Amino acid sequence: MTQAALTVTALHRYPVKGLSPEPLASASLKAGGYFPGDRLFAVENGPSGFDPAAPVHQPKIKYLMLMRNEALARLRTVYDDATGVLVIREGEREVARGDLATPEGRLAIEAFFRRFVPKELRGPPKVLAAREGYRFTDSPRGFVSLINLASVAAVEGMVGAAVDPLRFRGNLHVTGLPAFAELDLVGTEFVTDAGLRLKVTKRIVRCAATNVDPVTGQRDLAIPEALQKTLGHADCGIYAEVVAGGEVRAGDVLRVMR
Repeated sequence: MTQAALTVTALHRYPVKGLSPEPLASASLKAGGYFPGDRLFAVENGPSGFDPAAPVHQPKIKYLMLMRNEALARLRTVYDDATGVLVIREGEREVARGDLATPEGRLAIEAFFRRFVPKELRGPPKVLAAREGYRFTDSPRGFVSLINLASVAAVEGMVGAAVDPLRFRGNLHVTGLPAFAELDLVGTEFVTDAGLRLKVTKRIVRCAATNVDPVTGQRDLAIPEALQKTLGHADCGIYAEVVAGGEVRAGDVLRVMR
C-alpha cells in the first residue's frame, strides 16, 4: 500500500571522497550498484592498509575528509569520466590537474595535497581508486544516500542559522516528508513510475563533517551536537540499496511502499 510520496529535487555525486559535489541532471542506477560516479576515489592520509586488489571497507579517518580536514571544502573539483582527468580549483585559480588513470596524473594530485594540507598529513598522500563493486563510502552498504530537505530545515531551527543541504553530502535531495520522517522508513521501498526501486537500509549518523560550511571551509556550526541534544541521536538522512534499476532525475516522484 502506498503511504507517502517524495519528490527528488536535486542529484549530486562526489567522485573523490571528501572533495566537492558535482550536480547531475539525472543518474542511471543499476540493481545492486552504487550511485553512478560516486566515491570512486579517495586520498589516503598516510598508510591505511587498503589493498586495491582485495578492497575491504576502511574507516574514513584513514583518508583526507571533511570531518578532520575542513580546508578541503575550499576546493572545487571536476572529474571527467571520459578522460579520467580530475581538475582542482581554489577560488578562480586552477591548482592541480591529473589523469587519475595514470601514475603521473595521480602524482600531480598527490603533490598538490602535500602542499595544501602539509600539517594534516600522517604520511604521503596517495590517490586510491575503487575497483568494480567497491566504493569509498562512509558505510559499507552506503549505496545511495537521501537527504530530506524538511529535516535540514529543522536543523536550521536547532542551530539558529542557515544550513546548506550540501553539508550532508547526499546523492538525492527529496521533499514531501515531515522533518526526520525518513528515519522511520528503514525496511521500506521507494518506487518510481519508471520501475526504479530503492530499499531503505539504514539511517545516516552525522559526523563533524556537517559542521563545515561547504563554500567557505569554515567549521562554523555544531550539527551532530544539536541533533543529539534535540532528538537524542545524531541521525539525519538515510541510505538505500538499488533493488531494481532505472533512471532518476529531478522532479521524479518516489512512492513509499510498505
